[in-house]
Amino acid sequence: MAALVVVVALLGAGVWVVVKIDHSVRAALPDPGPPPFTVDELTPAPRSAIPSAPGTVPPAATLSAWVTRVSGKTDIPPRVLRAYAEAERVTRTKTPDCHLTWATVAGIGRIESLNGGHDGSEIDANGLETPPVIGIPLDGSDGVLAVHDTDSGKLDGDPTWDRAIGPMQFLPDTWHRWGVRANGDGKAPDAQNIDDAALTTARYMCAKGGDLATPEGWWTAVLTYNNSTDYGQEVFSNATSYGAANLKP
Repeated sequence: MAALVVVVALLGAGVWVVVKIDHSVRAALPDPGPPPFTVDELTPAPRSAIPSAPGTVPPAATLSAWVTRVSGKTDIPPRVLRAYAEAERVTRTKTPDCHLTWATVAGIGRIESLNGGHDGSEIDANGLETPPVIGIPLDGSDGVLAVHDTDSGKLDGDPTWDRAIGPMQFLPDTWHRWGVRANGDGKAPDAQNIDDAALTTARYMCAKGGDLATPEGWWTAVLTYNNSTDYGQEVFSNATSYGAANLKP
């Protein structure tokens, strides 16, 4: 019979009780695994700095190994992290002067949808958000902008008010103007597809910010995405923490 350890515990109202812990039961509990990824909150003034360099995404030949390693350090699901990495790689080729990083895209994705995991949703093997992520109606209620419907509810299911859609939370009108199909198969861009959404984020930010390796460019891009200093500082904090995790041995 396993030994019992006697522990004295203090309950409410100052009542002391003796609790017996059976080690055989404790040993049978599941391994909680590593602690969740945490982010240090940073509060730089807008246009004063950019997130720390996160390390460049590697070539295609070694990308899978990189995704596995960095996903384990950051809690970003591998399929989602691959989309962020590909957004950087494509942008590096098509818009080399932009200097967008995977960490900045991930920093936005963490806020907008918990990297695709909002409210129990998941990104499947094909990159689709399941179930789809659709935001609250932008109906002008307390703390909410009023944005009347722009797409007859085609993308967000709401024929009265617009709602942000997909893992990167684009408004329908913005998606119609900027959405891009990542795999080039000729189909319409899908805001609920993480590959399309991540690459569209990259395209949008490069167009709005220019050179994201400069404080002016980076902050202009992020604040165009969401005009809030708190939002920009949260993206900054996320991107810096993701980059630091990647660079750890």
